[in-house]
Amino acid sequence: QVQLVESGGGLVQPGGSLRLSCTASESIFTLNAMGWYRRAPGKERELVAQLTSGGTALYSDSVKDRFTISRDSAKNTVYLQMNSLKPEDTAVYYCNANKGALYRDYWGQGSQVTVSS
Repeated sequence: QVQLVESGGGLVQPGGSLRLSCTASESIFTLNAMGWYRRAPGKERELVAQLTSGGTALYSDSVKDRFTISRDSAKNTVYLQMNSLKPEDTAVYYCNANKGALYRDYWGQGSQVTVSS
């Protein structure tokens, strides 16, 4: 069982920045990958960014060149730096960890990000 604790999020004006953090209860190198998903009102959950244990980063086209996923392995923490935020980035953001040969998913509690003037 992997526990994920998120922090960050909040209200920001268009063009602003926010950083989300997600700390895992075990070494991130025991996981296949960690990443962030989001669910906007009335929409399905979508992958935002993912970082494999080997360090490969994947981004959705909608956030590429604006968001950056990174990690601090000493802290078992993954970050999502979000720049040039747009109103359409408004959503609940969920940290995800994927573990094991069966690729089981674990989820954080969710963080609200609201982009509005």
